[in-house]
Amino acid sequence: MQAVAHMNTTKSEQRMHPRKFTLILLMVGMFMLFAGLTSALIVRRAEGNWFQFELPVQFIYSTVMVLLSSLTMWLAYRGAKKDELQTSRLALLATLIFGIGFVAYQYLGWLDLANRGVFFVPANGGENGMVSGSFIIALVGLHLAHLLGGLIFLSVVLVKSLMFQVHKKNLLSINLCNTYWHFVGALWIYLYTFLYFATQF
Repeated sequence: MQAVAHMNTTKSEQRMHPRKFTLILLMVGMFMLFAGLTSALIVRRAEGNWFQFELPVQFIYSTVMVLLSSLTMWLAYRGAKKDELQTSRLALLATLIFGIGFVAYQYLGWLDLANRGVFFVPANGGENGMVSGSFIIALVGLHLAHLLGGLIFLSVVLVKSLMFQVHKKNLLSINLCNTYWHFVGALWIYLYTFLYFATQF
């Protein structure tokens, strides 16, 4: 009987939570979306008439924000697993601040592009309004929208943590947030690397 009970407990522990499965499906869909868009950019660029321009330096700062936020998100999750609640809360707050920093640098990057005449919508048919700007701004904007969703999720988890609803016996919400946040961060690294080389050659 004890062996059967142990086997049932093991199976229940190994079974993936429905919310985590849903999150994985969402991330797969997001990856396919961005893979399709970056592939379309490669195809369109090969057709010629492609306006070359350098990415804003603010996007580098955004990348730094993402890397720092991934570190603090990991610290928050580890703190929750060890029941170090104060550490977890501070790390979640730091992740939120770095995430907001990411958004701020993205906005400044868009302003820099606009000052150089690179827009999402062609500007009176001018050279600087070519499709290259539209592609890059669309990719960056879509990623930003997904990251803003992550910020909302992160804020909810932070509030739960302050209400003592996140600890080693209740890790689902911070586990899901940790998974999503690292995915969105990795997605930005991929996009920035791709766009950097796409605008160099």
